[in-house]
Amino acid sequence: MFRMKRSPVRPAATSGLLVVCHALAFSACGPGEAASGAAEAPGAGETAQSAAGAAAGGADLSTGTHVVLLGTGTPNPEPEASGPATAVLVDGRAYIVDAGVGLVRRAAEAADRYGAEGLTAARLDIAFLTHLHSDHTIGLPDLIHTPWVAEREAPLKLFGPGGTAEMAVHLTAAWEADIENRLGGAQPSTPDGWRVEAVDISPGVIYEDDRVRVTAFAVSHTGWPEAYGFRFDGGGRSVVLSGDTAPTEAIVEMCAGCDVLVHEVYSATTFRDRPPEWQSYHAQAHTSTVELASLAVRARPGILVLHHQLGWGATPEEMVAEIRAAGYDGPLAYGRDLDVY
Repeated sequence: MFRMKRSPVRPAATSGLLVVCHALAFSACGPGEAASGAAEAPGAGETAQSAAGAAAGGADLSTGTHVVLLGTGTPNPEPEASGPATAVLVDGRAYIVDAGVGLVRRAAEAADRYGAEGLTAARLDIAFLTHLHSDHTIGLPDLIHTPWVAEREAPLKLFGPGGTAEMAVHLTAAWEADIENRLGGAQPSTPDGWRVEAVDISPGVIYEDDRVRVTAFAVSHTGWPEAYGFRFDGGGRSVVLSGDTAPTEAIVEMCAGCDVLVHEVYSATTFRDRPPEWQSYHAQAHTSTVELASLAVRARPGILVLHHQLGWGATPEEMVAEIRAAGYDGPLAYGRDLDVY
């Protein structure tokens, strides 16, 4: 059972091993895993078949553990990538990590595409925040309120760094008039689906149920006193998500042969053309392709999935090639929205 400090939030006035790869240049999909196309040799640059096609070919997300990329974007408003958000599905239940823009609609799209009932809006009732940057939290009002309108019955359980509970209070209060209208008007509504039970976490095991154990570990993201990565253990697999972070040995220690490592990354090549002030920031806040290669060699993931990619003009193929040239020759995928691993 998990232990949590419950913080029911209410306005003052109103009393969520298979690899479905839409990916680039991966050398293998791991023992016993299926990919959407033939695995390519390191350094190859052609895309595999689409994730949707592979899922239609028989992927079953209702059992075991699967990673669904709901959004791979950055603060830059790139139209092909929603804000950072990932679903870890364990025996059909969705555990959401980060709440970037477009989260609930991407989850609905994935639910429809893959037949994943756990990603329907009414089932989205547990989430984890790596840190409180706007691009990772701007979809939080959507996650609080839209699933309630879709008849979520339980409060949203929310885990994140210091400030998470306070943010939840403000976001719920901001929609006080909406909540009063839906509770007191003619529209059918559930009595508790709008509430948030928020917990400010510390490193260690932060959540456990009959499907999964979630462990938080500290990472380094410039300017934030608290930023976290997460490890999920359940359904016979282990998944590590880096969150936003500069290179840290915690990734090596927490992955240690994990099945899936989802890690943020920026291009070491195009970084050199960035203005000095941005070079200083990114070097302290994020992980380059070269640095990630070094971490991955030692972390030994079943597959390394690139996420939250800052390319600054570098193509996916070029970023994969940078990692290969830096010495990582293990299974590798350039993540895109709605890919499944």
